[in-house]
Amino acid sequence: MIELSPSVRTGSRARAASLRRFVPLTMVAVDACLIYAAFIFAYWLRYTLQLGPHIQQHISFWRYQPLAALLVFVMMVVLVFKDAYRRRMSRDVVAEAVTVFSASTISVAAIVVVTAMLHQWEYSRAVILYVWVLAILLVISGRALHRSVQTLYYRKGRGVSRLLVVGATDVGKMIMQSVMNRPDFGYHLVGFVEHRPSPSVKNFGRFRALGTLGDVSSLAESGAIDEIIIALPASAHEEMWPILSVCERMGVGMKLVPDLFEMSLGRVQIDDIAGIPLLDVQERSLRQMARAAKRATDMVLASTLLILSAPLIGLLGILIRMESDGPAFLRQERVGVNGRSFTCLKLRTMRVDASDVQASLQAMNESDGPLFKLRNDPRCTPLGRRVRRWSLDELPQLWNVVRGDMSLVGPRPPLPHEVAQYDNRQLRRLEVKPGMTGMWQISGRSDLSFDEMVMMDLHYVENWSLGLDVTILLRTLAAVLARHGAY
Repeated sequence: MIELSPSVRTGSRARAASLRRFVPLTMVAVDACLIYAAFIFAYWLRYTLQLGPHIQQHISFWRYQPLAALLVFVMMVVLVFKDAYRRRMSRDVVAEAVTVFSASTISVAAIVVVTAMLHQWEYSRAVILYVWVLAILLVISGRALHRSVQTLYYRKGRGVSRLLVVGATDVGKMIMQSVMNRPDFGYHLVGFVEHRPSPSVKNFGRFRALGTLGDVSSLAESGAIDEIIIALPASAHEEMWPILSVCERMGVGMKLVPDLFEMSLGRVQIDDIAGIPLLDVQERSLRQMARAAKRATDMVLASTLLILSAPLIGLLGILIRMESDGPAFLRQERVGVNGRSFTCLKLRTMRVDASDVQASLQAMNESDGPLFKLRNDPRCTPLGRRVRRWSLDELPQLWNVVRGDMSLVGPRPPLPHEVAQYDNRQLRRLEVKPGMTGMWQISGRSDLSFDEMVMMDLHYVENWSLGLDVTILLRTLAAVLARHGAY
């Protein structure tokens, strides 16, 4: 149990709340300044650099001020109504860019309408066009910089909210993983509590078990938490009301995961009738069509990447042969979709006798479950260690994707002896083709526990979509460059 003195918990919560109120105000001021800067830059491009058609009438900078004021006012109003300044865990760079694009477009459209109604078309159309483009670029860049600075503050522990997840369901565990891997959310995950009474509460991977539902009140009263996310199953709803009461009394923020997340998200659509929300559970009639689209995407992307990376693969193969005796490529039997075995290709990064030596290193295993992982594996060659850090040893698997044994995105391809230890739930990972990358690779990679890996793979199996694949591929690039958890 985490205990804090009244002065410490009051001061910490007050500082965090103060920073959370200050951040939106700074964003408002920065956005307004950048929008006006876009107008200044647009005027400079048109009248100083004379970018565009020949200028027939020179209009002074000050005569443009009503136009600039209208631009700033309308765009700020649109951003406010689009919740651009509200703290939201779902907001990412793409969603933010779409919001800014929409706000800029609406603002410029408003300028065109107003100037047309007032018959004030002496304003340069080129200036308006430049303003539209520059406002989008400057505000998006400013927000990216703001996000970077904010994340830096959060990493130093400033202004973060201490978060408790109530309910060790699969959804609750996914939330914990997402929070842990996204420091820009501004949360410090204190831990979780089990939703079922248990004589022995166990940690889940990196996440601390702090008790059961009965311990939530004492955690809130001790000042150890600032916010709670309730991820209880539908059967435990009666136990949720005492938690709500404690949160209201102690001023602890609360978020609730609705029951629909117990279904596969790919099958749920939101509809309404007379304002009453409805959950429309879709049939999976397009599943085969979507699988065909996934296969076509794999073929095109994998073939292109294989051709582009062939010189690098060849160079690394030569260096591997020069460094140590043995083949350049490692051929391993892996288990694919529906339990079918295939030969997985990788660049060899270890000694030739690595498999024989593994038994003697078993006591040093840093992973759990059937996996074997060592951060400083003595079997790795010097070149192999560098290759693994950049995940270059997996480039030959592009050939497995072209052959159809693997996909670009999917669960990690397991070894036969690992599958032999799976339970019925874990065997569901084999319902889709294994992938070169997946959800666990972008969420901690080798730093994750086996249970976390399995849970994320099962989440992918149940919620697979082409959109999810695209998101994972984009985030894989960032994970590889960051090299977190790669060894």
